[in-house]
Order: sequence, then structure tokens, then C-alpha cells
Amino acid sequence: MAGSRRPGPGGAPTSPGPVSALLRVDGGSPVDLGSLPADATTGFPPEPTGERRPRGGKHDKRAARHAAERTAAELAALQERLYAAATAGDRRRVLLVLQGMDTSGKGGTVKHVAGAFDPAGCRVHAFKAPTAEERAHHFLWRIDAALPPAGAIGIFDRSHYEDVLIARVRGLVPPAVWARRYDEINAWEAGLAADGVTLVKVFLHISRDRQRRRLLRRLDDPDKQWKFSPGDVAERALWPAYREAYEAVLEHCSTAVAPWYVVPADRKWYRNWAVGRLLAEHLAALDPRFPRRELDTERYRARLLAS
Repeated sequence: MAGSRRPGPGGAPTSPGPVSALLRVDGGSPVDLGSLPADATTGFPPEPTGERRPRGGKHDKRAARHAAERTAAELAALQERLYAAATAGDRRRVLLVLQGMDTSGKGGTVKHVAGAFDPAGCRVHAFKAPTAEERAHHFLWRIDAALPPAGAIGIFDRSHYEDVLIARVRGLVPPAVWARRYDEINAWEAGLAADGVTLVKVFLHISRDRQRRRLLRRLDDPDKQWKFSPGDVAERALWPAYREAYEAVLEHCSTAVAPWYVVPADRKWYRNWAVGRLLAEHLAALDPRFPRRELDTERYRARLLAS
């Protein structure tokens, strides 16, 4: 389950960093989300300080805010290198996939993570119910169209996994159809990885009690009521079916080239910190480099000074 590290080629671990190793799901075995606490702060603080300090509450929130600021600076520098490398033909890019139950914080995570990036090199796509045109094509057709170009970072708020989640829970397609989609997704993601796409797939794991509290806050706050939908209550009633569907996704679609990461999402500060670290670790593992050009710098400097 989450926390173990799989060997890569030559026996090397495939997890690009400590948070990735701790939150990664090893696919192929049954997953029990009920055994994973949604309020955990796995891997935080990132480094031992040698001093005794209280855990939880405002102290951790402040520490996480400072850590997130450092991660944002790291992400910005790595994004610039990735974007620059593409100008010299480097096809690599990164795709962050966010899935989770209602109120798990997909939108908030997007806002937090995307804020670290230059908009020119970041593409955010929120997937809604498919249109008539999209339903007329293979379920991956609209996903293909939203993939980030070389050198960019893409963020998906929901994704192709809706076609084995809501399609399964709501019975939108027969079981034989959604069941074969696991293999289709795995093959498609393997093709993306071979073409230079680094997939960072994150399940934001929120507890049922926390979801109720967040929905109640939306109802009680006039400035938040626009976020509330009567459908949220209906979907909440299907919680056991959605959990079963998510467990199947984590079991069948966490692969060596595109693993899933389970991020406890009851604490927003931890959720934001963990997703930022996952992205930073994957980008650092790519180690994109600024392209080098053969320029007669003295000649152009002289011309600029004389102009």
C-alpha cells in the first residue's frame, strides 16, 4: 500500500523523493481507504529540527506555510528550467492529476500549486460532464486534447478517471465497459510516459465527517453558498460506492510509470504542502537544464553598448 518503494531498472527505487515514497500506492493489491487516516500529516515536518515542539494546531500551520513558500520558490525555478529546455527540443512535461470526493480540495489545491508557476508554462483544465461531442468519441479523446505541450506543467481538476468512478457508481455505462477501461487507461498512460510525460496522480483523501463539516460551512456562510449544490447531498449518500470505486482505481491503475499518491486532505495546510512537495520531487528528478547556446557574447555586448 502507500509507503513502500518499488525497485526500478537495476534495482533503483522509482520514488523521486521522500514524500513520494511515503504516499505512493503500490498497485496490484487491494486498497482499504478506511485504514488510512485522512487527517494524517505523513512526512511533516520534512526535516528533524532537534528541538521538541508541539504537534498540530497553529504551530504546524505556520511551519507548513513557511515550508510551502520555500517549495513555491523551488517549483518556480524548476518550471523555468523545464520551459527553457523545451526550446531546445526537450519534449518532457508534467501532468498533475487531482481526484477526490466533493470538498476534498481539488480547486483549492489547484489555486495553491498553480500560484507558484508562470502562467505561460502552466495549463489548468477542469473536467465537467462530457458534452454531446465528447460523448460521441472514445472517453480518452477529450483528455488527449487537454494534455500539456512540451515544457509545460498541466493540472487536471478531475480527469479520465471519472469514466471509471462516476460512470461506475451512477451506472452510466455497463460494468463490462468500465471494467475494461482500467487496462485502457494503463496502456494510454504508459504511452504518455514513453513520450516524455511525467504523471503525478493524486487522490485527495478526505473523511466523511470532514466533508459534512465543509458542506455545512458552505450552507451557513452566505458568501460560500454559491459553492453548494443540492447534488452534493445526493452524491454524499453514495459515499460507500465511491470509496469502493476509488479503491479499485488505486489497485488497478497505480503502475510503475504512473503511480497513485494518497494525500490525506482533512488538513488543508498539509494537503497543500504535500502536493507541492510531490510536484517538486518529480520535477527535481527530471533535472531539466537550461539550454546552452554558442554565442559571441563579446561581439553582441559591444554592439549593445554602442547602440
